[in-house]
Amino acid sequence: MPKALITGITGQDGSYLAELLLSKGYEVHGVIRRASTFNTGRIDHIYVDPHVAGARLLLHYGDLADSGQMTNLIYNVQPDEIYHLGAQSHVRVSFDIPEYTGDVTGLGTTRILEALRRSNGKARYYQASSSEMFGASPPPQNEKTPFYPRSPYGAAKVYSYWVAVNYREAYGMFASNGVLFNHESPRRGETFVTRKITRAVAAIRGGRQKELFLGNLDARRDWGFAREYVEAMWRILQHDRGDDFVVGTGESHSVKEFLEEAFAYVGLDWKEHVKIDPRYFRPTEVESLIADASRARTVLGWEPKIAFRELVRIMVDADMEEEGLVPPGEGRKILEAKGFPTAGKL
Repeated sequence: MPKALITGITGQDGSYLAELLLSKGYEVHGVIRRASTFNTGRIDHIYVDPHVAGARLLLHYGDLADSGQMTNLIYNVQPDEIYHLGAQSHVRVSFDIPEYTGDVTGLGTTRILEALRRSNGKARYYQASSSEMFGASPPPQNEKTPFYPRSPYGAAKVYSYWVAVNYREAYGMFASNGVLFNHESPRRGETFVTRKITRAVAAIRGGRQKELFLGNLDARRDWGFAREYVEAMWRILQHDRGDDFVVGTGESHSVKEFLEEAFAYVGLDWKEHVKIDPRYFRPTEVESLIADASRARTVLGWEPKIAFRELVRIMVDADMEEEGLVPPGEGRKILEAKGFPTAGKL
């Protein structure tokens, strides 16, 4: 039975990846941070008490700022694959807490790679890199596009990218970077703009909210479906050698377009509800990101199935259900038509 270790397992990507690996017969170990409140909502539906025979999802307390604990964990688990997804991942927040972002998002990567090296582990390592690394470099962006980060988060991810490359070249480790462009889902964190929009749509439709405050509506992003992107992560580690891949849809849409699609889907006019709040603007903005993922298509055989409008409808439907409202219903139909299971937690 292959064994995988996932940092950030309680996040959007971590939960989908855990589902995928369990479906492929893996024993999955996840790193979670100790908190006084439960923070495992995204994986509760797949968690089985470890006392139950055959349980294959095991959780461990850990912190990316604690190198000793990460070393012990990797040594004790002896994973075949490590998916490093954990980070302080909110771009706007990284301007407010740049030092913490650099410590966890940047140095956290060094701590894991060094722990893997010191434990003499032969695990294949996946580094969750980000399109935010490209920043001001003009689109489309691919594996040869120079990095020009425009936030402390983007800068920390650039550091992590090159550290992974360095450990691959210096120590012969199987270390790969997946440079994933924006990927969303009903499990996206509530403070990220796409989920902030779809939750507001449901709340406004239900009469529980009247206004939505946002920042820059003109920023353009390459938005895909997170459940598909974790498949790309897995394929990257099944490649015959450590390597780096850009993953995205190749389409770009503005925040305003996302608003238009989400509100119109439930019969609302976004202009009647959306207000601009300067506090949500970034000190330096990334204007446009578009992935050139042709290498991932050619080498990994990975292609996205869910288009932009479909993604918006999937997310709005899920938040309408969460709000206790009857959704328009196209979201689940889209998932079923594309071969994604719709039972349980979307």
